[in-house]
Amino acid sequence: MPFPQLPPALGETLATRGYLEPTPVQAAVLEPGAAGRDLLVSAQTGSGKTVAFGMAMAPELLGTDGLAQPVSQPVALVIAPTRELALQVSRELMWLYGTARVRVATCVGGMDPSKERRALRDGPHIVVGTPGRLRDHHERGALDLAGLRTIVLDEADEMLDMGFREDLEELLDATPEGRRTMLFSATIPSQIAALARRYQRDALRISTVGDDRGHGDITYQAVTVSPAEIEHAVVNLLRFHEAETAMLFCATRENVRRLHALLQERGFGVVALSGEHSQSERNQALQALRDRRARVCVATDVAARGIDLPTLSLVIHVEIPRDAETLQHRSGRTGRAGKKGTAVLIVPYQRRKRVESMLRGARVEAQWIDPPSAEAIRHNDRQRLLDALLQPVDFDEEDRALAARLLAERSPEDIAAALVRAHRAALPQAEELVANTPAAREAQRQERHRPGFEDIVWFRMDVGRRQNADARWILPLLCRRGHITRNEIGAIRIGPAETHFQIPRAIADKFAAAVLRTVGTEEGGDIMIEVATETPRETARQHRKAGGPQERHRGGPGGPGGPGGGRKVWPKKPHRKGPKPN
Repeated sequence: MPFPQLPPALGETLATRGYLEPTPVQAAVLEPGAAGRDLLVSAQTGSGKTVAFGMAMAPELLGTDGLAQPVSQPVALVIAPTRELALQVSRELMWLYGTARVRVATCVGGMDPSKERRALRDGPHIVVGTPGRLRDHHERGALDLAGLRTIVLDEADEMLDMGFREDLEELLDATPEGRRTMLFSATIPSQIAALARRYQRDALRISTVGDDRGHGDITYQAVTVSPAEIEHAVVNLLRFHEAETAMLFCATRENVRRLHALLQERGFGVVALSGEHSQSERNQALQALRDRRARVCVATDVAARGIDLPTLSLVIHVEIPRDAETLQHRSGRTGRAGKKGTAVLIVPYQRRKRVESMLRGARVEAQWIDPPSAEAIRHNDRQRLLDALLQPVDFDEEDRALAARLLAERSPEDIAAALVRAHRAALPQAEELVANTPAAREAQRQERHRPGFEDIVWFRMDVGRRQNADARWILPLLCRRGHITRNEIGAIRIGPAETHFQIPRAIADKFAAAVLRTVGTEEGGDIMIEVATETPRETARQHRKAGGPQERHRGGPGGPGGPGGGRKVWPKKPHRKGPKPN
């Protein structure tokens, strides 16, 4: 359906931009029943919600002539969780109201606060910003909220998750009683519902999440891999798709840092975005993506909020999203404005059921596939090379003169082969992955043993997490008691009340004898160490049968059992004080 009746300035702007009909969320906020009311809206990333609340606040901003009149205080306030999202919102509102004489001021971290204060003094109609910076301007008297007629909280759930509740409450408490409040949130958890009850009056509930899920412009794929080959699968996916811009999502800063370093070493043009990067570093990374100096971005969920890259066509969930909403937020970075996109989930074999459940919750149909093979990548490379070389090209005289010299020295076949070789040399090498068969996976599991640990004996200690057991003091204790080195100790598995560890069978008797001799003579000599009668897995199984809490361990890149992991210690815990080593 076409847009409903809008002020002429907005209608012309939308038509110029190619907006012919509203998205579901835009149509919902423009319904006659929504006019002037507080709104509580569920809408996913990429649903057109910025334009939606921009159009919804038009009655508060524009006069009867469809133009804005000069003001001394802001009329509308938009709060967003991140700098990038706030800047994106500001840009969209500027073009939406560009011909209606509406002035927009932006207040975000990383910008010069003195310039922002000058912009606030110049009488903006709309102020867009992040919670912390807006609160700072308000407390310093630069941001006057007394004349506010409407306020928008964009991605309210993320702002609460990021710890901005106090900032939001201070800003909301400072606004006039009669103002209109619009909350836009991907989900409505209990804390958002409580915020709505406190600050909204008879809010109209709008939900377009069901309509947005399973976005037709995004193709979903789920790739099953061995946990040890997650990073190899990432390399092959990037090489197979050769997307103009790709975004890779990890769960933690540490995993972003490690994957960024690995891809950089492999020859990819890659940047990283996480909470540990300064605003200057974030700006440089985003500019590198826009300038095509980089084609891959590795990011955490929060760091990627508000990033809009028109050329982004591939999203890879390197680590499984925590829920269906996170899946939608991540994937929604692609498939925007009518463009096609691909979202790929990398799924360790043992976590397939969990991912299938999450996909059902997201109402997403994903194609389950194996990771691209090296041969499939080489096939694509050959086709891409042929397409590139056979494109019509204008050659100048210097090009033709150099070509003539080459032809005088080499045959056309040799010259073409040299060109192909130079092209291939610039591409990162594909990985040979283990076939997705039970036999191949078992063979790989056997090969993953550390050299010298193919045949081991399990020992146990009578201390566990309840006694603050930690590998950092267990290792030196075992070396002292057993007269061995760190390299002669295999996997360490810390349970609630006991700890299991591996010793190579060739030195197990020597280790056991040394442990007996050091009872009471070494620090930690009162800790019992003996050969285990059960493996840790069997012990855990008996524990579960007895009704005890199940133990969990962390997987994924960098975690125990994951690629890049070292000695296995799980469940992984923050360091706490234990028996002091020498």
